[in-house]
Amino acid sequence: MKIYFDIALIITSIALIASVILQSKGAGLGGLTGADTGGFFTARRGIEKTLFRVTIGLSVVFFFLCIATVIVPA
Repeated sequence: MKIYFDIALIITSIALIASVILQSKGAGLGGLTGADTGGFFTARRGIEKTLFRVTIGLSVVFFFLCIATVIVPA
C-alpha cells in the first residue's frame, strides 16, 4: 500500500511544481528569474482563476498524501 502512496506523491508533486511554474508572469521558466517580458504576456482572468484553484487542490492532496505516507506502516 505504501508504494501506491509514494507513486501518487511523486505524481502530485510534479503536477504541483508545474502548476506553480505556470502561474508565474513570465509563462514558463523565464519568469522565475524575475525578468521582464516587455508586457506581451496577457492572461485571461478565467484561466488564472482555474489554475489558482488547481494549485490549491494539488497542495491539499499533497499534504494529505504526506500524512498518509507517514501513518501507513511499511
